[in-house]
Amino acid sequence: MAESTTHQRPLMGWVKPELDLSNAQWQSSSGGLGDVQIAFVEGFIAMRNSGSPGNPSLIFTPAEWGAFVSGAREGEFDLT
Repeated sequence: MAESTTHQRPLMGWVKPELDLSNAQWQSSSGGLGDVQIAFVEGFIAMRNSGSPGNPSLIFTPAEWGAFVSGAREGEFDLT
């Protein structure tokens, strides 16, 4: 299944590149038990809902990903 590239609004004057996620190697966040999958593409981290892989993916820079994961570990995000 080919996946479309996500389009995001620029943050602080910087636009993330359009990534081709059609050949991304998606990995389950919980060894196949969860709903979230991630892929590492061209220096970025893409995250998608495994139940709806055709929907747009979120794209993170490594710094954004680190902040997201750190916040989730501290309970800042409800991942259920």
